[in-house]
Parts: sequence; structure tokens; C-alpha cells
Amino acid sequence: MGSPLHLAVALRATGDEVFTAKHWAGLVREAEEATLDFVTFDDSLGGEPGLDAVLTAARVAPLTTRIGLVPTAVVTHTEPFHLSKAIATLDHVSEGRAGVQLEIAPDPLHAKHFGRRDNLGDLWEEASDYAEVLRRLWDSWEDGAEIRDVATGRFIDRDKLHHIDFEGRWFKVRGPSITPRPPQGHPPIAAATPGFADIVFADTPGERVFRDVDGTADPDQLLAWQAEGFAGFRFHADLREITQGLVPELRKRGLFRTAYEHSTLRGHLGLAKPANQFA
Repeated sequence: MGSPLHLAVALRATGDEVFTAKHWAGLVREAEEATLDFVTFDDSLGGEPGLDAVLTAARVAPLTTRIGLVPTAVVTHTEPFHLSKAIATLDHVSEGRAGVQLEIAPDPLHAKHFGRRDNLGDLWEEASDYAEVLRRLWDSWEDGAEIRDVATGRFIDRDKLHHIDFEGRWFKVRGPSITPRPPQGHPPIAAATPGFADIVFADTPGERVFRDVDGTADPDQLLAWQAEGFAGFRFHADLREITQGLVPELRKRGLFRTAYEHSTLRGHLGLAKPANQFA
């Protein structure tokens, strides 16, 4: 067996199921039993009604143990400070299995939900700055900053908290965060464009690029795509076609794991924990 195959599924629900936490938990458990690297949760500011992706992932996290949880966050109208602590919280409650997919909202109608901005140009450049702010806020607490000493009344070591002092075209954020550094350091950031993401969803092969697949693919096709340079595959298909059809066939050929070797999403993806830039 050469380089390991990395597999993920974009979870979707229809009808009343979309509002049922039990249904989402069942889907994620099934994906975890198949030892998939991670699942993604869709979210948007328009289209079909649905639950908040980050909150759904947080609800599912205590009911699972190994699979990565990657909710979508629409960053065009969302402040990075709020998202940074939401994803840090998800990483804590999942014990290092959180990620986040950054998405933009170019539709002017979506901007009217918020009423705070009309300029919707250069949204992916803005998302790049957004990702940088997230990582700096996650690093604004050093590992071990929490003291929790009841006798002295000291909760944190203030020398291990840092202002990020980020100032760019779209954001001016002093920090620090109010949530301790995530277990992974930086939960992996996914996006549909390269340059700032740890995981890229695209049709052009490259390092850490996951190819999106509209049904299933046979093992030979996946290996051919992997040989072209794709790091992994995210399926938009019925989950059981993947867990009960594709995965058993891959395992039969010795092409996919039968058990998790790591406990964190960065571990599944072969990514080391990054050093804290402020330490």
C-alpha cells in the first residue's frame, strides 16, 4: 500500500430530518464506523432551511470519538473573533477533532440579512485575512496558560496571553481570545481556494487537495486520481454507498484503514501540531 487514501463525506439531510440531532448523530456514527477521516456539515445564508453547522457539530462531538468534524462557516458576514472561539470550543469538546470550512457569500440578498455592508468585492482575499486572524487568535493563548489555582485565585498566567494586533484591509483585531488554545493548536481550515487553507476542495490536484466526487467511484478510479496528485476525496453521495459499498471494497484490497491510528483530525491528515507563533 502506497500513500494512504483520505476519505470524507459531505453530510446532508432533507425534510424534517435536518432539524433532528439524533439523525445527524446517526450519520456521523456510521461514518466513524467506516473510519472516514472527517465529515463536513453544509451551511449557508440562503437556500433550504437548516441548522447552524457549528452548533450541529458541537452537538454530535460528545457522541463520537475519532472522526473529524468540519462545519461550514460563512465568513463574509461573520466576525472572526466569534468563529475563532466557536471552533476552539468545538476542538475542546471533541478532544482535537475540529476543523472549519470557510465559505463566502457573494449574493447581495444575503447581505441584506445583516445590513452592515454593501461592498462584496475581493471576498476570497478577505477570507484569507480571516484565516490569518483565526490562527492568531488560537495562538493568543499559549499551551499551559491556564493555572486554575484556587488557593491563590489565579486562573491564567497573563504572561502566556498575547494581543494579536492584527490590522488589515478588512479587520483590525487586538485580541486575545477568551478561549484557551485548541488541543490541535490550529484546527484545520478548509476552503475551495488554495493559498491559506490546510485542506482545499478543488478539481485540480495538489498538496492537501481533496477532489469532490457528485456520486461514488470505484477503487481503481480513486487510485488513478491519487496518482494524479490528489490527497483525498470528499463524496457527495448517499452515505451508505460509501460506508457499505466503497469502504469494504477498499479494505478488501488493503487500500484503506480498518481502525483509526490517530485521535485528532490533524493526525488523520498527517499534519503536525503547529508551534505557537507568540510563544
